[in-house]
Amino acid sequence: MQRGLFIMKRFNVTGICVPEEHYMADISGKIAQIKKLIDNRGYFTINRARQYGKTTTLYEIRRRLSNEYLVLKTSFEGLGDETFGTQELFCPSFIRQIVSALESPSVQTEPEYTEQWADYNIKTFDLLSRHITKMCRDKKIVLMIDEVDRTSNNRVFLQFLSMLRKKYLSRAAGDDFTFHSVILAGVYDIKNIKLKMINEGLYNPTVNEGTIYNSPWNIAVNFDVDMSFSSAEISSMLKEYEADNNTGMDISLISNEIYNYTSGYPFLVSRICQLIDEKLDKNWTSDGIREAVKILLEEKNTLFDDLFKNLENNKDLSDYVYDMLILGEFKPYMVYNPIVDMGVRYCFFKRQRNGSDRVAISNKIFELLMTDYYIAKDLHNKKQDVLWHDIIKDNRFNMELCLRKFADHYAEIFNANDSKFLERHGRLIFLSYLKPLINGHGFYHIESQFTDLRRMDIVVDYGSDQFIIELKLWKGEVYE
Repeated sequence: MQRGLFIMKRFNVTGICVPEEHYMADISGKIAQIKKLIDNRGYFTINRARQYGKTTTLYEIRRRLSNEYLVLKTSFEGLGDETFGTQELFCPSFIRQIVSALESPSVQTEPEYTEQWADYNIKTFDLLSRHITKMCRDKKIVLMIDEVDRTSNNRVFLQFLSMLRKKYLSRAAGDDFTFHSVILAGVYDIKNIKLKMINEGLYNPTVNEGTIYNSPWNIAVNFDVDMSFSSAEISSMLKEYEADNNTGMDISLISNEIYNYTSGYPFLVSRICQLIDEKLDKNWTSDGIREAVKILLEEKNTLFDDLFKNLENNKDLSDYVYDMLILGEFKPYMVYNPIVDMGVRYCFFKRQRNGSDRVAISNKIFELLMTDYYIAKDLHNKKQDVLWHDIIKDNRFNMELCLRKFADHYAEIFNANDSKFLERHGRLIFLSYLKPLINGHGFYHIESQFTDLRRMDIVVDYGSDQFIIELKLWKGEVYE
């Protein structure tokens, strides 16, 4: 079905999602929560991992709140480092961003007001502060700055945040006018930006600046809005799609199944839907979802590139994930643990509440990718002595034969390694053995909510068959 004259709606995984062009989850509930923060004149940060829908959320805020506020969306993306080198360069650049936002077709304001903003002779933060006071006296402006952490290693940016903080506090005392609300969007939590810079040797505070923990953004209210899609929100997107395409899908079943693999990560949800629609002949079934997941796991994209880059560049984080995912170690959920904080920031981790407050991998697709990452690095992943056609016949996987062959393989390894090594790495040895046999035709995931030091449950999907395998360290009949 066409929308408008030429536009056919589709699923989108690149750039901003637009309601007139793309199938989108209904995020009205999220926008309502954000509006409460704005109504209360809150300054806050939307910090989520890459491709988590931050830019689309900012677009929706502007679209839905434009009748009540003058919403100006700006971005630091694409601005050269020299722009943030000095006040003299930053201040005119910031004003150009404001003017450009005012000139957007989606912003309705008087041309004279735009002209008043365009004073490019302002080249200090003191003058910029006075200019903001004048321009905000009679306007309720919501300022949104996207990709704000692109400049997070620069002192001038901290001074800019300090200026906004001072004006916010002065307004609360009735002594100033400033932006009604300020929203910063990026991966990193801006409240911790100064300490991050000090730890990296990029910033040396002076005596007059006070404690290093005195963040220039400590005025920000907590942003507790869940940016992931719930199963109901996924359903809202599929209902609109089904109205256009009449595939006969079971919307509730498909929504729950997609959520089961993705935990609502926006990019992963949209990509699975896109693959089913465009690559898998609209096979909106459980089998179709599994096929889409297989394709997704084999492709390269910027989200997966970031995932592997963050594992490679943060050894402590990588070791932590390995211990939890491969060795089955219990990890308590403590946000003041810097490794846990980093994992949450990258959306690697989530809090698993199943009787114990523990860390879990945020979704099954990340779990699969990370496990494959460690298998690829496993030096003990040797050539198998069993051919695939011994185990796979007529596209059916003989799991019993696979396990018997692995037992022989394991016995060979046992002669060359001590029991301590085998207990610690036995799970990885099995996954390393299994992976080449199902590669390209099936996949597995670890039921991490049941993982503990004694057992690991693995679900293997191959064709229309599904196997559940429990890996357990056998301590003998008395122990059992």
